[in-house]
Amino acid sequence: MMSGWIQTYTGKKIYPLRARVEDVDIRDIAHALALKCRFNGHCREFYSVAEHALRVSKLLAAQSPKLALWGLMHDAAEAYLPDLGGPIKKAFHIHHVDETTESFDAAEDRLLATIAEALGFARIDYEALREADLVLLVTEARDLLGTPPESWDLKERPLVAKIVPMTSAEAESAFLAQFHLLMNSAI
Repeated sequence: MMSGWIQTYTGKKIYPLRARVEDVDIRDIAHALALKCRFNGHCREFYSVAEHALRVSKLLAAQSPKLALWGLMHDAAEAYLPDLGGPIKKAFHIHHVDETTESFDAAEDRLLATIAEALGFARIDYEALREADLVLLVTEARDLLGTPPESWDLKERPLVAKIVPMTSAEAESAFLAQFHLLMNSAI
């Protein structure tokens, strides 16, 4: 017996903890990420995970199309799994029906590998894009969150330009356009 399944935007049935390549659809990923708010919804206004990923991708575009694609897809597992903040994620483990256990990070990494295989690009190397993700994090915190109760202790400097969030429909469309552009140049 497999763990529970979810129905996707395009009407597919997918088991997030045992995803198969044939279950993955970029339209499901773009749509779901466009409707998920960053920071578990604690922004002053709606700002989607899709837009965050798009901004990371564009930051990396000057380095290479491959890195830009990784930047776009680095949070793709969130289309099928809930997001857990970094400090919380490390404390969670998944207990499977076959009595095995794995960290949430491991389940997420496995799902990302399945997504990469399904969509035809190399497995994401998060360390290669980590700096850009953190630059976006500090920029988003400055522009979209309230005053922090204490320092986040991050060394990265925010971008100069202020973030003005897209609508979810704009973010979904831009995410898909960036994906198709990069797939034509990154592979």
